[in-house]
Amino acid sequence: MSNAVKIRIKDDGFQDKIKAFVVDFGWPRLIIFFFVVALFIIAPFVGINIDSSFKDVLVRFGQNGIMVLALVPMMQSGSGLNFGLPVGIVAGLLGSTLAMQFEFTGGFGFLMAILLSLPFAFVFGWLYGILLNKVKGEEMTIAMYIGFSIVTFMAIMWLILPYSNPKMVWGYTGQGLRTTITLDGYWARILNNFLTIKVNGTFFEFPTGAILFFILMALIMWLFMRSRTGTALTAVGSNPDFARASGVSVDRCRIIGVIISSVFGAIGILTYQQSFGFIQLYNAPLYMAFPAVAAILLGGASVNKASILNVVVGTFLFQSILTMTPSVINNILQTDMSEVIRILISNGMIIYALTRKTKVTK
Repeated sequence: MSNAVKIRIKDDGFQDKIKAFVVDFGWPRLIIFFFVVALFIIAPFVGINIDSSFKDVLVRFGQNGIMVLALVPMMQSGSGLNFGLPVGIVAGLLGSTLAMQFEFTGGFGFLMAILLSLPFAFVFGWLYGILLNKVKGEEMTIAMYIGFSIVTFMAIMWLILPYSNPKMVWGYTGQGLRTTITLDGYWARILNNFLTIKVNGTFFEFPTGAILFFILMALIMWLFMRSRTGTALTAVGSNPDFARASGVSVDRCRIIGVIISSVFGAIGILTYQQSFGFIQLYNAPLYMAFPAVAAILLGGASVNKASILNVVVGTFLFQSILTMTPSVINNILQTDMSEVIRILISNGMIIYALTRKTKVTK
Protein backbone atom coordinates (compact mmCIF):
# COMPACT_ATOMS: atom_id res chain seq x y z
CA MET A 1 0.00 0.00 0.00
CA SER A 2 1.44 3.37 -1.01
CA ASN A 3 2.12 6.18 1.45
CA ALA A 4 -0.55 8.36 -0.23
CA VAL A 5 -3.20 5.72 0.45
CA LYS A 6 -2.09 5.36 4.08
CA ILE A 7 -2.25 9.12 4.64
CA ARG A 8 -5.71 9.27 3.10
CA ILE A 9 -6.96 6.52 5.41
CA LYS A 10 -5.59 8.41 8.43
CA ASP A 11 -7.21 11.63 7.23
CA ASP A 12 -10.56 9.87 6.79
CA GLY A 13 -10.35 8.56 10.35
CA PHE A 14 -9.55 12.02 11.65
CA GLN A 15 -12.47 13.49 9.72
CA ASP A 16 -14.80 10.86 11.18
CA LYS A 17 -13.66 11.83 14.67
CA ILE A 18 -14.30 15.50 13.91
CA LYS A 19 -17.77 14.71 12.58
CA ALA A 20 -18.56 12.58 15.64
CA PHE A 21 -17.42 15.40 17.93
CA VAL A 22 -19.56 17.95 16.09
CA VAL A 23 -22.62 15.68 16.21
CA ASP A 24 -22.11 14.93 19.91
CA PHE A 25 -21.31 18.48 20.99
CA GLY A 26 -23.84 20.09 18.66
CA TRP A 27 -23.60 22.83 16.08
CA PRO A 28 -25.38 25.44 18.26
CA ARG A 29 -22.75 25.07 21.00
CA LEU A 30 -19.89 25.32 18.52
CA ILE A 31 -21.43 28.39 16.90
CA ILE A 32 -21.86 30.09 20.28
CA PHE A 33 -18.28 29.20 21.28
CA PHE A 34 -16.84 30.78 18.14
CA PHE A 35 -19.23 33.71 18.56
CA VAL A 36 -17.80 34.38 22.04
CA VAL A 37 -14.24 34.13 20.71
CA ALA A 38 -15.13 36.57 17.93
CA LEU A 39 -16.57 39.03 20.47
CA PHE A 40 -13.31 39.06 22.45
CA ILE A 41 -11.29 39.53 19.24
CA ILE A 42 -13.48 42.39 17.97
CA ALA A 43 -13.75 44.16 21.35
CA PRO A 44 -10.45 46.13 21.21
CA PHE A 45 -11.29 47.43 17.73
CA VAL A 46 -14.55 49.01 18.94
CA GLY A 47 -13.06 50.64 22.03
CA ILE A 48 -13.86 47.97 24.62
CA ASN A 49 -11.38 47.18 27.41
CA ILE A 50 -10.63 43.46 27.37
CA ASP A 51 -9.37 43.46 30.96
CA SER A 52 -12.54 45.10 32.27
CA SER A 53 -14.74 42.77 30.22
CA PHE A 54 -12.90 39.66 31.40
CA LYS A 55 -13.25 40.84 34.99
CA ASP A 56 -17.01 41.19 34.49
CA VAL A 57 -17.18 37.67 33.04
CA LEU A 58 -15.40 36.23 36.10
CA VAL A 59 -17.63 38.19 38.48
CA ARG A 60 -20.74 36.93 36.68
CA PHE A 61 -19.32 33.40 36.73
CA GLY A 62 -18.90 33.46 40.50
CA GLN A 63 -22.28 35.12 40.86
CA ASN A 64 -24.27 32.56 38.87
CA GLY A 65 -22.18 29.38 38.93
CA ILE A 66 -23.72 27.73 41.99
CA MET A 67 -27.28 28.13 40.69
CA VAL A 68 -26.19 26.29 37.54
CA LEU A 69 -24.46 23.67 39.70
CA ALA A 70 -27.77 23.13 41.51
CA LEU A 71 -29.22 21.53 38.37
CA VAL A 72 -26.81 18.57 38.35
CA PRO A 73 -28.34 16.24 41.00
CA MET A 74 -31.87 16.45 39.55
CA MET A 75 -30.63 15.77 36.03
CA GLN A 76 -28.47 12.87 37.19
CA SER A 77 -31.37 11.32 39.13
CA GLY A 78 -33.62 11.35 36.06
CA SER A 79 -35.91 14.19 37.14
CA GLY A 80 -34.95 16.35 34.16
CA LEU A 81 -34.14 20.04 34.01
CA ASN A 82 -35.00 21.82 37.24
CA PHE A 83 -37.37 24.53 36.04
CA GLY A 84 -38.57 24.58 39.65
CA LEU A 85 -35.28 26.14 40.79
CA PRO A 86 -37.29 29.03 42.38
CA VAL A 87 -38.22 26.53 45.12
CA GLY A 88 -34.61 26.61 46.34
CA ILE A 89 -34.28 30.30 45.56
CA VAL A 90 -37.24 31.13 47.79
CA ALA A 91 -35.59 29.16 50.61
CA GLY A 92 -32.46 31.28 50.16
CA LEU A 93 -34.54 34.48 50.18
CA LEU A 94 -36.15 33.42 53.46
CA GLY A 95 -32.71 32.74 54.94
CA SER A 96 -31.29 36.10 53.84
CA THR A 97 -34.28 38.14 55.03
CA LEU A 98 -34.27 36.36 58.40
CA ALA A 99 -30.53 37.00 58.77
CA MET A 100 -31.17 40.70 58.11
CA GLN A 101 -34.09 40.70 60.52
CA PHE A 102 -31.77 39.38 63.26
CA GLU A 103 -29.13 42.00 62.27
CA PHE A 104 -26.40 39.52 61.34
CA THR A 105 -23.66 41.26 59.35
CA GLY A 106 -20.41 40.56 57.53
CA GLY A 107 -19.12 37.06 56.89
CA PHE A 108 -21.04 35.79 59.92
CA GLY A 109 -24.22 37.26 58.46
CA PHE A 110 -23.64 35.49 55.14
CA LEU A 111 -22.98 32.20 56.96
CA MET A 112 -26.13 32.61 59.06
CA ALA A 113 -28.16 33.36 55.93
CA ILE A 114 -26.98 30.01 54.53
CA LEU A 115 -27.74 28.15 57.76
CA LEU A 116 -31.19 29.73 58.11
CA SER A 117 -32.06 28.85 54.53
CA LEU A 118 -31.15 25.16 54.84
CA PRO A 119 -34.24 24.00 56.82
CA PHE A 120 -36.53 25.70 54.30
CA ALA A 121 -34.58 24.17 51.39
CA PHE A 122 -34.85 20.67 52.91
CA VAL A 123 -38.60 20.93 53.59
CA PHE A 124 -39.46 22.61 50.28
CA GLY A 125 -37.24 20.18 48.37
CA TRP A 126 -38.79 17.17 50.10
CA LEU A 127 -42.34 18.29 49.24
CA TYR A 128 -41.23 19.19 45.72
CA GLY A 129 -39.65 15.76 45.26
CA ILE A 130 -42.76 13.93 46.50
CA LEU A 131 -44.86 15.80 43.97
CA LEU A 132 -42.46 15.07 41.10
CA ASN A 133 -42.55 11.37 41.94
CA LYS A 134 -46.29 11.40 41.28
CA VAL A 135 -45.91 12.90 37.81
CA LYS A 136 -43.07 10.84 36.32
CA GLY A 137 -42.56 11.64 32.69
CA GLU A 138 -43.89 15.18 33.05
CA GLU A 139 -41.41 16.48 35.61
CA MET A 140 -40.15 19.51 33.70
CA THR A 141 -43.62 20.83 32.90
CA ILE A 142 -44.87 20.37 36.46
CA ALA A 143 -41.61 21.79 37.86
CA MET A 144 -42.17 24.99 35.90
CA TYR A 145 -45.63 25.41 37.36
CA ILE A 146 -44.33 24.66 40.85
CA GLY A 147 -41.67 27.33 40.45
CA PHE A 148 -44.18 29.91 39.24
CA SER A 149 -46.63 28.97 42.01
CA ILE A 150 -44.19 29.30 44.90
CA VAL A 151 -42.94 32.68 43.64
CA THR A 152 -46.52 33.94 43.37
CA PHE A 153 -47.41 32.56 46.80
CA MET A 154 -44.37 34.20 48.38
CA ALA A 155 -45.29 37.51 46.74
CA ILE A 156 -48.24 37.47 49.15
CA MET A 157 -46.21 36.24 52.10
CA TRP A 158 -43.58 38.98 51.74
CA LEU A 159 -46.38 41.45 52.48
CA ILE A 160 -47.80 39.74 55.56
CA LEU A 161 -44.82 38.10 57.28
CA PRO A 162 -43.95 39.97 60.53
CA TYR A 163 -40.63 41.51 59.49
CA SER A 164 -39.76 44.73 61.33
CA ASN A 165 -36.24 45.76 60.27
CA PRO A 166 -36.67 49.36 59.01
CA LYS A 167 -34.14 48.74 56.23
CA MET A 168 -36.38 46.00 54.85
CA VAL A 169 -40.00 47.10 55.30
CA TRP A 170 -41.90 49.78 53.41
CA GLY A 171 -41.28 53.15 55.04
CA TYR A 172 -44.80 54.57 54.74
CA THR A 173 -46.58 51.55 56.28
CA GLY A 174 -43.93 49.97 58.48
CA GLN A 175 -44.86 46.50 57.26
CA GLY A 176 -44.39 44.37 54.17
CA LEU A 177 -40.97 43.89 52.60
CA ARG A 178 -39.65 46.19 49.91
CA THR A 179 -39.22 44.97 46.36
CA THR A 180 -35.44 45.52 46.48
CA ILE A 181 -33.44 45.50 49.72
CA THR A 182 -29.85 46.72 49.83
CA LEU A 183 -27.21 44.56 51.49
CA ASP A 184 -24.87 47.48 52.21
CA GLY A 185 -23.81 47.21 55.83
CA TYR A 186 -24.63 43.48 55.88
CA TRP A 187 -22.76 41.14 53.50
CA ALA A 188 -22.69 42.94 50.16
CA ARG A 189 -19.79 41.63 48.01
CA ILE A 190 -18.41 39.75 51.01
CA LEU A 191 -17.07 36.98 48.76
CA ASN A 192 -16.11 39.16 45.80
CA ASN A 193 -13.90 41.39 47.96
CA PHE A 194 -12.19 38.48 49.76
CA LEU A 195 -8.54 38.18 48.62
CA THR A 196 -9.31 40.17 45.46
CA ILE A 197 -6.35 40.31 43.07
CA LYS A 198 -5.92 43.65 41.28
CA VAL A 199 -3.52 44.16 38.39
CA ASN A 200 -1.88 47.59 38.48
CA GLY A 201 -2.50 49.79 35.47
CA THR A 202 -5.55 47.81 34.33
CA PHE A 203 -9.22 47.46 35.19
CA PHE A 204 -8.79 43.74 35.85
CA GLU A 205 -9.74 42.33 39.24
CA PHE A 206 -9.93 38.65 40.06
CA PRO A 207 -12.86 37.88 42.45
CA THR A 208 -10.86 35.29 44.37
CA GLY A 209 -13.38 34.73 47.15
CA ALA A 210 -16.33 34.11 44.84
CA ILE A 211 -14.33 31.73 42.63
CA LEU A 212 -12.97 29.85 45.65
CA PHE A 213 -16.49 29.52 47.07
CA PHE A 214 -17.71 28.10 43.75
CA ILE A 215 -14.79 25.63 43.73
CA LEU A 216 -15.70 24.59 47.29
CA MET A 217 -19.34 23.98 46.35
CA ALA A 218 -18.29 22.16 43.16
CA LEU A 219 -15.97 19.95 45.23
CA ILE A 220 -18.82 19.15 47.64
CA MET A 221 -21.05 18.26 44.68
CA TRP A 222 -18.27 16.13 43.12
CA LEU A 223 -17.74 14.22 46.37
CA PHE A 224 -21.48 13.73 46.83
CA MET A 225 -22.01 12.41 43.29
CA ARG A 226 -19.19 9.87 43.88
CA SER A 227 -20.56 8.75 47.23
CA ARG A 228 -22.78 5.69 47.58
CA THR A 229 -25.90 7.85 47.48
CA GLY A 230 -24.66 9.85 44.51
CA THR A 231 -23.85 6.67 42.60
CA ALA A 232 -27.37 5.41 43.32
CA LEU A 233 -28.77 8.69 41.96
CA THR A 234 -26.84 8.26 38.74
CA ALA A 235 -28.00 4.65 38.44
CA VAL A 236 -31.61 5.73 38.87
CA GLY A 237 -31.24 8.39 36.20
CA SER A 238 -29.51 6.04 33.77
CA ASN A 239 -31.67 2.94 34.19
CA PRO A 240 -34.42 2.95 36.86
CA ASP A 241 -35.32 -0.72 36.28
CA PHE A 242 -31.73 -1.87 36.82
CA ALA A 243 -31.43 0.34 39.91
CA ARG A 244 -34.68 -1.05 41.29
CA ALA A 245 -33.53 -4.63 40.66
CA SER A 246 -30.31 -3.81 42.55
CA GLY A 247 -32.30 -2.84 45.63
CA VAL A 248 -32.20 0.92 45.15
CA SER A 249 -35.31 2.93 46.05
CA VAL A 250 -35.96 4.96 42.90
CA ASP A 251 -38.43 7.35 44.52
CA ARG A 252 -36.17 7.98 47.51
CA CYS A 253 -33.18 8.74 45.28
CA ARG A 254 -35.21 11.13 43.16
CA ILE A 255 -36.35 12.97 46.30
CA ILE A 256 -32.74 13.21 47.53
CA GLY A 257 -31.73 14.67 44.16
CA VAL A 258 -34.46 17.30 44.38
CA ILE A 259 -33.51 18.20 47.97
CA ILE A 260 -29.81 18.61 47.09
CA SER A 261 -30.79 20.71 44.08
CA SER A 262 -32.96 22.94 46.28
CA VAL A 263 -30.18 23.33 48.86
CA PHE A 264 -27.68 24.39 46.20
CA GLY A 265 -30.31 26.69 44.70
CA ALA A 266 -30.69 28.41 48.08
CA ILE A 267 -26.93 28.83 48.48
CA GLY A 268 -26.71 29.95 44.86
CA ILE A 269 -29.14 32.83 45.27
CA LEU A 270 -27.28 33.96 48.40
CA THR A 271 -24.04 34.01 46.41
CA TYR A 272 -25.83 35.93 43.67
CA GLN A 273 -27.16 38.46 46.20
CA GLN A 274 -23.82 39.23 47.81
CA SER A 275 -22.31 39.91 44.39
CA PHE A 276 -25.27 41.94 43.15
CA GLY A 277 -25.53 43.86 46.44
CA PHE A 278 -29.31 43.57 46.76
CA ILE A 279 -32.07 41.15 47.72
CA GLN A 280 -34.79 41.07 45.07
CA LEU A 281 -38.21 39.77 46.12
CA TYR A 282 -41.71 39.27 44.72
CA ASN A 283 -41.57 38.33 40.99
CA ALA A 284 -37.77 38.66 40.64
CA PRO A 285 -37.08 34.87 40.94
CA LEU A 286 -39.84 33.96 38.46
CA TYR A 287 -37.61 33.27 35.44
CA MET A 288 -34.26 32.71 37.16
CA ALA A 289 -34.28 29.02 36.27
CA PHE A 290 -34.10 29.69 32.53
CA PRO A 291 -30.59 31.26 32.38
CA ALA A 292 -29.27 28.47 34.63
CA VAL A 293 -30.83 25.78 32.44
CA ALA A 294 -29.53 27.43 29.26
CA ALA A 295 -26.03 27.68 30.75
CA ILE A 296 -25.70 24.00 31.67
CA LEU A 297 -27.09 22.92 28.30
CA LEU A 298 -24.66 25.26 26.58
CA GLY A 299 -21.88 23.48 28.45
CA GLY A 300 -22.74 20.20 26.75
CA ALA A 301 -25.17 18.62 29.21
CA SER A 302 -28.19 16.67 28.00
CA VAL A 303 -31.59 16.47 29.67
CA ASN A 304 -30.63 13.25 31.45
CA LYS A 305 -26.90 13.70 32.05
CA ALA A 306 -24.80 16.55 33.44
CA SER A 307 -21.36 17.02 34.95
CA ILE A 308 -19.48 19.74 36.79
CA LEU A 309 -17.44 20.34 33.62
CA ASN A 310 -20.70 21.13 31.81
CA VAL A 311 -21.47 23.65 34.56
CA VAL A 312 -18.08 25.39 34.34
CA VAL A 313 -17.96 25.56 30.53
CA GLY A 314 -21.62 26.52 30.11
CA THR A 315 -21.61 29.21 32.78
CA PHE A 316 -18.45 30.78 31.40
CA LEU A 317 -19.76 30.83 27.82
CA PHE A 318 -23.22 32.07 28.77
CA GLN A 319 -21.92 34.84 31.02
CA SER A 320 -19.36 35.81 28.36
CA ILE A 321 -22.22 36.34 25.94
CA LEU A 322 -24.18 38.42 28.43
CA THR A 323 -21.10 40.53 29.20
CA MET A 324 -19.64 41.05 25.74
CA THR A 325 -22.76 41.28 23.58
CA PRO A 326 -24.13 44.59 24.94
CA SER A 327 -20.83 46.45 24.64
CA VAL A 328 -19.55 45.00 21.34
CA ILE A 329 -22.78 44.62 19.37
CA ASN A 330 -24.21 47.91 20.60
CA ASN A 331 -21.06 49.78 19.57
CA ILE A 332 -21.18 48.23 16.12
CA LEU A 333 -24.91 48.56 15.43
CA GLN A 334 -25.53 51.64 17.58
CA THR A 335 -28.60 49.94 19.08
CA ASP A 336 -29.34 47.75 22.08
CA MET A 337 -29.64 44.13 20.96
CA SER A 338 -28.33 42.50 24.14
CA GLU A 339 -31.68 41.43 25.59
CA VAL A 340 -32.88 40.06 22.25
CA ILE A 341 -29.71 37.98 21.83
CA ARG A 342 -29.87 36.75 25.44
CA ILE A 343 -33.46 35.55 25.00
CA LEU A 344 -32.68 33.89 21.66
CA ILE A 345 -29.67 32.03 23.05
CA SER A 346 -31.21 30.95 26.37
CA ASN A 347 -34.54 29.78 24.94
CA GLY A 348 -32.89 28.42 21.80
CA MET A 349 -30.52 26.20 23.80
CA ILE A 350 -33.43 24.86 25.89
CA ILE A 351 -35.44 24.00 22.76
CA TYR A 352 -32.39 22.42 21.13
CA ALA A 353 -31.71 20.23 24.18
CA LEU A 354 -35.34 19.12 24.45
CA THR A 355 -35.35 18.02 20.81
CA ARG A 356 -32.25 15.89 21.52
CA LYS A 357 -33.71 14.30 24.66
CA THR A 358 -32.72 10.69 24.95
CA LYS A 359 -35.26 8.08 25.85
CA VAL A 360 -34.96 6.83 29.41
CA THR A 361 -36.48 3.61 30.63
CA LYS A 362 -39.14 4.18 33.23
